[in-house]
Amino acid sequence: MTARKRRTILLAGLIVLGLVGFLTSLLIGPVPTGLSDLWRLVSKGDRDLAVIVVDLRLSRALLAFFVGAGLALAGAILQGFFQNPLADPFVLGVSSGSSFGAVLAIQLGLGVSFAAFSAQSLFAFVSGLLVVSFIYLLSRRRGVLKVETLLLTGIALGALASALTSFLLFLRTDSFEQAVFWLLGSFALAEWNQVGVVAPYVLASLLVAQWLARDMNLLSLGDETARSLGCPVDRVRGGFLVLATILAASAVSVSGIIGFVGLIVPHWVRIWIGPDHRHLFPFSALTGGVFLVFCDLAARSLLPATELPIGIITAAAGAPFFVYLLHRRS
Repeated sequence: MTARKRRTILLAGLIVLGLVGFLTSLLIGPVPTGLSDLWRLVSKGDRDLAVIVVDLRLSRALLAFFVGAGLALAGAILQGFFQNPLADPFVLGVSSGSSFGAVLAIQLGLGVSFAAFSAQSLFAFVSGLLVVSFIYLLSRRRGVLKVETLLLTGIALGALASALTSFLLFLRTDSFEQAVFWLLGSFALAEWNQVGVVAPYVLASLLVAQWLARDMNLLSLGDETARSLGCPVDRVRGGFLVLATILAASAVSVSGIIGFVGLIVPHWVRIWIGPDHRHLFPFSALTGGVFLVFCDLAARSLLPATELPIGIITAAAGAPFFVYLLHRRS
């Protein structure tokens, strides 16, 4: 089967699954809703039904989609950046660092905003960038990036950031549900303004990543080869580092830490359609969005009268896959 045919099959499958996932998201909830109710909403504009379907369920499904797309795209970028299929925002500590920054902003009671970034999102962005930059610097030895050092450093700093986040939550008098929201992830508090915060950054980052995709392909040949072919290696790496951090930070700032999406989705897409980043970036984003929509459905549906943190669902799918990748590499 040719690569083009594989891409066509994957695109068609994702479109069908995405439509099914969004439709199911509109129907599932504490208030029973059927297709006839959706038709009544479209044709007659029932106000009470609009609050349930549009304001609560549709906003949640869209937020899950864009968060999943952002995390998967960040994972694809970082895997290409570090030339390591085990890299993702969670494993490398970006998500943990971003979560610490977001919770710190809440602890300080900051309410300022800058360029559509709330203080929470801005702190998440800055702390995530600092963490991943520090990991990158510590992992280089005489100009060479060591994969083992990278992973161990990322795990260590990620654990430290998670510990600091837990300490901040312990100092506050918030409910247990808020702690679970930040540490295990949830879309229970999804709103349209959160979709408006995340969606522009995901779409803009995807456009920039597509613009730099050819340079990422050159980087996979090695820095020296990429330079000889005219690629500005340092600037490209810096741009991708910022993109991945923006994506992870914006996702964490509205959903908490959701692990393994950036690991398993890009790797599976790479296996299916190949390593060309011109196709890997958009397909990873689309697959990640659809994947997290279904994970959110599972979180809402597996247990009656309660909702699981979505991080439990993604970890249950991602942890075995992560172990498989480790053994496959060895």
